[in-house]
Amino acid sequence: MADGSGESSGGGTKVLVIDDSNTIRRSAEIFLRQGGHEVVLAEDGFDALSKVNDHDPQLIFCDILMPRLDGYQTCAIIKRNPRFAHVPVIMLSSKDGLFDKARGRMVGSEEYLTKPFTKEQLLRAVETFRPAS
Repeated sequence: MADGSGESSGGGTKVLVIDDSNTIRRSAEIFLRQGGHEVVLAEDGFDALSKVNDHDPQLIFCDILMPRLDGYQTCAIIKRNPRFAHVPVIMLSSKDGLFDKARGRMVGSEEYLTKPFTKEQLLRAVETFRPAS
């Protein structure tokens, strides 16, 4: 059996977390690793676009409010690429607004989590949206 070293051993999902807050990135990374998932971190939309290309994540958590390229723009660019259009994107926001949720759906996101999220919310989202293997 796997020793939890991050190698794909069947159970783990490769997850990309995009957030300009170091605190949010670190807590998401800790929660996801505790759940047995492989984690790639990006600090903004531009950083995320190269990491999506390099790492082929199976699921993406994307903050909405980021400098340079916001979460909606980042999600739209990822979803426009046929290679990544199938990858579920879950928006992260400190606001719990209907408008934000609707706008997230318009750019192709599957779900919306309000920050601060709990370990359970994060892991439940991965379980719900990760690809069936």
